[in-house]
Amino acid sequence: MLMPVQCSKCHKNVQLLQPGPPSMCCHVATYTAPSSYSHHYPPHQLPLTALPPPPYSHLPPRPPLFARVCKRAVICAVSYKNSKHELKGCINDANCMRYLLVNRFHFPESSILILTEEEADPNRHPSKQNMIKALYWLVQDCQPGDSLVFHYSGHGKRKKNSTGDEVDGYDEYLCPLDFKTGELISDDEINAIIVRPLPHGVKLHAFIDACHSGTALDLPFLCRMDRSRRYLWEDHRPSSGVWKGTNGGKAICFSGCDDHQTSADASALSNTTPTGAMTFSFIQAIEHGHGTTYGDILSSMQYTIRNAENEDCDTGTSPLLNMTRRGSFAAGFTQEPQLTASEKIKLKKPFSL
Repeated sequence: MLMPVQCSKCHKNVQLLQPGPPSMCCHVATYTAPSSYSHHYPPHQLPLTALPPPPYSHLPPRPPLFARVCKRAVICAVSYKNSKHELKGCINDANCMRYLLVNRFHFPESSILILTEEEADPNRHPSKQNMIKALYWLVQDCQPGDSLVFHYSGHGKRKKNSTGDEVDGYDEYLCPLDFKTGELISDDEINAIIVRPLPHGVKLHAFIDACHSGTALDLPFLCRMDRSRRYLWEDHRPSSGVWKGTNGGKAICFSGCDDHQTSADASALSNTTPTGAMTFSFIQAIEHGHGTTYGDILSSMQYTIRNAENEDCDTGTSPLLNMTRRGSFAAGFTQEPQLTASEKIKLKKPFSL
């Protein structure tokens, strides 16, 4: 199916071919179109187009044109407050990630969009509609040199897949605040919105702290690492031929567990400040100097959770770890943090945001 769209840079009409990578014009992806988000597209045929700017009262502004590198982030934390699904660690996950991005990776605070139930503006509550709009905002008008981050802390689900585009036969879902009314966000939707449009020179890092999150972005390759740090890449490209890669950019995702596993909330870990296990183990890797390469981070995260019952997390030196301090971990974890990517990368590759 051919879709006419308008290039956001030169305003020429071009054609967008589905499925597959978006058309190119002026060396940027053309994904600025429809006036409303439609639920009528099958998830694997979502248009690679962006919404108009979301109706937030204060959207983080783009940097000036002379800025060489743009950093922007979307952080979503869903605590499901006052329900039987309530999670205790998600809000602290969001606060810790914002601190990390600003103080360790030099993201401007004005370029970080936070969605939580504690926000006064209802347009910044983590409903499905608001999360979808935020994801479109994250990639809109991105240019070579941009660094994008998506962090999610909340519940996750999996359901049987009916389209044949999942290697394990299941789709993975994020659970927004309104998930009880059926408002889930599928891995196909996330892939279509923030992965496929990524143009050359743009990098996206996602951090998904949720159950069943191993392939939450539906990226083509999944890394398996053993305790000796030997690793191999599994090919998760669907036999149906549906395109799951980028438009030349790089997408990398750290997730809390494999698709068939559950991910621990901090209430199962500690009697002090709660956080999610994945978010804590990632922050600990960075703060303890184990964040030099992608392999270092993955190995450190897996070690932290695997040996949780024996770890003492109080260093007494890092303000970030003090924010997430939970005493000693509780035993009984079965989750294994995962790394997926739009292309096979060497795990000795330096990590940067």
